[in-house]
Order: sequence, then C-alpha cells, then structure tokens
Amino acid sequence: MKPVYIINGFLDSGKTDFFRYTIQQPYFRTKGKTLLIVCEEGENEYEEGLLRATNTVLEIIDNEEDFNPDKLVELDSKYNPERILVEYNGMWNYKNMTLPFMWKLEQQITVIDASSFELYFSNMKSLLAEQIRNSDLILFNRCDGIQDLATYKRNVKAINQKADIIFEDKDGEVDVTLDEDLPFDLNDDPIELNNYGYGMFNLDVLDHVDRYEGKNVKFKAMVLIPPEFPKDRFVPVRLAMTCCAEDMQPLGIPCVYDKVKELTEKEWVLVTARVEREFVAEIQGEGPVLKAISVEKTTAPKNAVIDFSNPEQ
Repeated sequence: MKPVYIINGFLDSGKTDFFRYTIQQPYFRTKGKTLLIVCEEGENEYEEGLLRATNTVLEIIDNEEDFNPDKLVELDSKYNPERILVEYNGMWNYKNMTLPFMWKLEQQITVIDASSFELYFSNMKSLLAEQIRNSDLILFNRCDGIQDLATYKRNVKAINQKADIIFEDKDGEVDVTLDEDLPFDLNDDPIELNNYGYGMFNLDVLDHVDRYEGKNVKFKAMVLIPPEFPKDRFVPVRLAMTCCAEDMQPLGIPCVYDKVKELTEKEWVLVTARVEREFVAEIQGEGPVLKAISVEKTTAPKNAVIDFSNPEQ
C-alpha cells in the first residue's frame, strides 16, 4: 500500500507553501520517488530545482472528473512512486474522491487562511465542512490581528472533535484556548450545562481533561447504548448542528453506570456524573469518562439540537 498525503483548502490558503516546506525536510527525503498531484494552480508554484532535488514529479489535474481511479492508476504505472502528495481543489467535493485500491490515505490536512475563514464559513460551509470532517490536522495560518480565534476553534471542533488544530501568525504558533468562552463556572458543584454549555463542555474536555477531572457535571441528554460497549456503559448524547439541518452529529462522552439495562435507547435522561480520566478503547488512549452519580428519566429540552452559532440556547 502506497501512502497518500492529501492537503485541502481553498485557493491561496497556503497549500503549496505547506508542501514546498514539507518535501524539503530531511524526514521526508526517503528513498524513492514522490508523485505530487496538483488540482489547482494558485499564486505560488513548485520550482523545477526543488522538484529535482527532492526526486518529486509533478502532475496537474485541472478537472474534477479527471481525478478518478483510472487516471490515478495510470500515473502510478507511469512513475511508480513510493508516496503520493495531493494538493486538492477546495471547490471540489471531497465526498467524490476515490483512490486506487493500492493507495492508502495516510494523512489529510486542511489549511485555512484565517483572514478569510468567516467568509468561507458563512458562504461555503458545506464544502469547508467536508474538508475539515476527515482531516487529522487543521492549520490556520495568517492569524495576525484576529481576536476571535477561539470561536474559529469552536466552529472547527464542532465538525471534527479529533483533529489537531494549530493557529499560526508571522511569528509562529499561537496559543488558543477556550477558557474565556466557557459559558459556565468551573467552580460550581455540579457544573450545570445548558444546551450550548453541553456542547462547549464536550469540545473542551477532549483537549483539557485535566481542568475537569474530579468535577461533577449535570445535563440532559439522550441515551445511546452501542452494542460493542461493556454492559455497564452508555453514552449520553446530544445532536449538534455542524453545517446545516441535514448534517448533524452526536456529541457525547462514555458514561459508566451500573443500571444501563434499565435505560432505553434514545430516551432523555438527566445525568449527574463525575469526570475522570482513564484509558478509552474507542480513542486508543487516555481521555475523559463520566462516572454516573445519578441518571433520571426526564423530558426533552426546549432546544434539542445544539447550534454552536447561538450561545443563547
């Protein structure tokens, strides 16, 4: 299986600069040829000298219909590369991408020009969401002078909770936390989470489990009982609108409860639980887990779906 590295982003977001930097690094200069497929040409280009020095061959695919397994297999046979880099066109729908069977997607990165994020998020949210949804890394560049980066992080986390998010200005990486945006008091016991608060808690606890460890939280949620879970575990979830009304995803953290058998799938419950840190099989690493103090049947909240664009929920 040949590794494929895909970089998404709209025109002039910095994709070419990212790959130009990457192929020059010693860790990337391994044996064999690199096939670089460029699906749109921006202001910056790949210099012939750089391509020769890094044993990289460049192919341009201008039309979305030409980016298909037959064409890609043809390029594979032509060059027999050890690895493939794809600079994907941000205006093409990522859902339509199909790779040859012998190519394995190793990493997907989305590069975003922070100065244009609000424009694209407001007017091309569905295309941007597809770029973000399956990415391992989201890189915001050109963050100079932008004050509301925490909101940008929140919007991206709502679409993809697992991705690493990096913000950079001309001086390097910018530290962005959600502390100032938290709509609840971390000193409350329990911390009561309304609709918006529940969404923010779920996004923040994944990155900062240390600030919640040992604290109690209280919230309304639906019961989800994955069949592969242990008998004493369920997931209290809320649906969050990430792109549009037709595009929602569940937000939830596994909860240990000794009376799961008394719960019914999709019923609403009022959960009071303690946040703890332990190994979570679903993410193959340490993460937050809820330990139920009480789980009571209740009615659905007035706003059952979380909308991150509406903090007044």
